[in-house]
Formats: sequence, structure tokens, C-alpha cells
Amino acid sequence: MPERTFYDAVIVGGGHNGLVAAAYLARAGRSVLVLERLDHTGGAAVSGRVFPGVDARLSRYSYLVSLLPPKIVRDLGLRFAVRKRSVSSYTPAVRGGRDTGLFVGSDEGATRASFARLTGSDREYGAWQRFYGMTRRVAERVFPTLTEPLPTRAALRARIDDAAAWEALFERPLGETVEAAFADELVRGVVLTDGLIGTFAHAHDPSLAQNRCFLYHVVGGGTGDWDVPVGGMGALTDALADAARTAGAEIITGCSVTGIATDGRTAEVTCAAGTVGARHVLVNAAPHTLAALLGERPPEPAEGAQLKVNMLLTRLPRLRDPDADPRLAFSGTFHVAEAYGQLETAYRQAAAGALPAVPPSEIYCHSLTDPSILGTDLVRQGYQTLTLFGLHTPARLFTGDDPDGTRERLLAATLAQLDAVLTEPLTDCLATDADGRPCIEARSPLDLERDLGLPGGHIFHGDLAFPYGTEADGDGAAARWGVATGHANVLLCGAGAVRGGGVSGIPGHNAAMAVLECG
Repeated sequence: MPERTFYDAVIVGGGHNGLVAAAYLARAGRSVLVLERLDHTGGAAVSGRVFPGVDARLSRYSYLVSLLPPKIVRDLGLRFAVRKRSVSSYTPAVRGGRDTGLFVGSDEGATRASFARLTGSDREYGAWQRFYGMTRRVAERVFPTLTEPLPTRAALRARIDDAAAWEALFERPLGETVEAAFADELVRGVVLTDGLIGTFAHAHDPSLAQNRCFLYHVVGGGTGDWDVPVGGMGALTDALADAARTAGAEIITGCSVTGIATDGRTAEVTCAAGTVGARHVLVNAAPHTLAALLGERPPEPAEGAQLKVNMLLTRLPRLRDPDADPRLAFSGTFHVAEAYGQLETAYRQAAAGALPAVPPSEIYCHSLTDPSILGTDLVRQGYQTLTLFGLHTPARLFTGDDPDGTRERLLAATLAQLDAVLTEPLTDCLATDADGRPCIEARSPLDLERDLGLPGGHIFHGDLAFPYGTEADGDGAAARWGVATGHANVLLCGAGAVRGGGVSGIPGHNAAMAVLECG
């Protein structure tokens, strides 16, 4: 039961953003209650022993960190660290009947040579350097604004101060920019994938959903680097829960919220433990969920479009590319069936209601960078993890009579594409759990909806927004920080806020700043 009947802030949802907001507000002396439906905090940013009897603590849902500002880590005194990856990506390919691949890493000489082997010249490497030099300059200017009051469109454009970059990323469909910059189909596809993570769109989508997704994937940290959470994603949310509790926040798990009522000045939150009052309610849930809690007509739920697969291997598989070391290839993002045309075909098939015949995916081995997630015996025996993230698999594909069968067919087709670039079937490398079953777990958007309460299984709670404000946002502190709803004292503090999405803590920080600004 809650310790009080009235709080300065009640936070609905104990995911990482809710915990960030709780820690900031409690450190500022506010009374804070966090209510979490599940029996643990962390939301999608958790670690767990997925396979019975196996000492491996995997980042079960979200798995890499890009957008978490060091400012939040410092402000909250978090005992949390990340590690850089020396390899950005590896993409297998066949050219002239020969198995090869594209390697992109911190070794510029090796990267240049890989581009030349794949494409036959230095043209694409030069284009790559120019393109990502541009995105890095944009990142350096945009990332600091994410924990500041929301800039206007004009102010953000002035801050970027590069008309060509603004047009390329904010005005034109990403496909136009990619096609103008690159000639090679494989290189184009590697670039485009950052615009499709958890986002069901195509390169020329006029909504620019792909542009918004791409932007959030290249601005993190002011560099665009994707880092490995030491100890797994749960290490971050455990640290955040500790910081919130130490500051005085009260956290109750296993407590579903069933309703929110507000007159704009005070609010009542009804949950499994009863009803509590609050000056402010911060909602770390999708806008669709918030509307239902308020008794309003919910908008159409967003649609997730990803397949998440966790695996544990006894060893890394060997690759057909004779020049590729598996320990390097899998230590960055390993792209499978993600050439530009393949991505377009997969999108069109899924949009027509069919599973992609050649499902695109990207894979990453956490344990190569951070073996601490594995038990000592597994490390000694050479075990490794693999995380696979499949694209263009919208929730609508799983709504028939046999969603589990659909998921298994998609998994088989996805692994077949991986097997096509290996010298051995991946299944030969899978570890087994205590019951003798292969250590592989797949989650569709509908599974994420059931497991995490994400409407439609959308990992961003809805399509991402450009990180600037509009006149429609209104006035007041909540609008200034991009966390406003239709109610003055009810704020979004999750991925559905402006500048939400990803493992960032940014909307939690911004909602807390808005509350503190109100006095």
C-alpha cells in the first residue's frame, strides 16, 4: 500500500524513463510514488535469465544505448557504464560469384580497403565519409538540445546552420538523400536501416517517419555511436531504481493503474492498491494507454514492426566470407538481407499482408564486448550471445488465427537468411537449456504488447517526432519541455513524448523539469 494518500507526483510506469523522472523529482524534495504493473521495474530495459538453468543474463528487449545523455548519469550519480564498439557493422555479400562483405570500423584503413574490395573503387568510401561527417555535425548540434526546453523548428534549423543537411534530414524523404549520396545497393541499404528500426516505412515515405527514426539513430551522444551497457540493460534500470529510492521515491511493483481523473489542478490515480491523489501525474506509457486511463477515446494504437530474437551459442558460427573473422563481424551490427532493394521488397510484401520472403534483420553479439553477462563457466567454454532484430514485420501480420505459428515461420525464414552467409547452420551452434531445448527465444510485436503493455508492440509508443516544437503544442511548462497532454497536470514522461524513443531517459528528465518549473 502507498505510504501517503497524496503526493507531489505519481508516476505511472516504472520503466527507465519513469525512474529517471522519479529520481530527479525526489532529489528536488518532492514526494513521489511510482506505480508499476509488472513485478519488477525496468520496462523494456531489463536483463533476465531467459533460458532455464543457463547462467546468462540477457538484455531481453532493448539492448544498446545511444541516446542516454551523460548529464543524466552525472546528475543522478548512477553507477552505470557503457563500452564503445570498435566495429560499427559488417554486411555479408556476394560479388562476382565470390563471398565477401562490407566492414565498417574504427580502423579507417581496413574500412577503406573493405569498401574498395566490395565496390571496386574509393567512391563509396568517400561518399560514406562525407555523409556521416554531415550527420555527425548535425548530432553535435541537436543532441544537447534534447535535455533543454523544446526549440522551435526555426531555432533548431538555425542551430544546425547547414541548409543542405537540414534539407537532407528534415525536408526530403531519406531515400532521395541516400540515392543521391551512394551508388551501391548494399551501401545504400546499410545506411537506410537506421531509418527503419521499429518503424514500418519505406525509403520514400512522404510522412518522413523514416527520417525521424534515422535522426534519432544518428544523434546519440553527439556522435551517433551505439554503446554496450556493461552488465546488460538491466544494470541501467537497477541503478535508476536505486537512485530513485535513495532520493526518497516510493516504488510499488505489481500494481496496475486502472484510471486517472484530473481537474487540471489535482488528480486522482486509481490502482490495485487503492486511490491516491497527486499534484502531477507523469505517465510512462503510450498515449493510447493514457487516453484509456483518462476515460477518453484512445487513438488508433501504433503498430510495431519488429521481430526480437535472443540466442545463446556454444560458439560463433563460421562465415562464408574468407576474409571475415566472426569475432569482428559479430561485434558490431551484422546486417542480413538488408540491401536497398531487399528492404523495399520486404516492405512491400509486408504492406500487402504477407511475411517478407527474405526477411531483413541485424544481429549483434553483446558478450564479445561485455562478457560479464555470462557466467564464468560459460565464458571459459567460449559461449556467446546473439541478439537479432528483424525489420518490416508489422503487428498486422500476427493477428490471424495462429500468431505463434506465424512467428515461428518468420523466425525460420529469418534464420535461413543468416544460414545463407554461414558455412554451417546456426542451429549447430545453439546451446541447450536445462530441459534440453535450444536456447532461442523470439518475440513478435504482439508478444511485446502482451509482455510489456506496448499497444501494437510499438517500441517507441508511436512514430517518432522531429525534436522541435510547433504552435499546436500550446503554452506552459509541459509544452515548453515537449511532454504536454490535453490536461495541465498530466504529463507524458515516456517514449510517446516529443524527443522520446530509445533508451534515453530524456522524456523522464524533461517531464521532471516541467514539473519543477511549475513550482
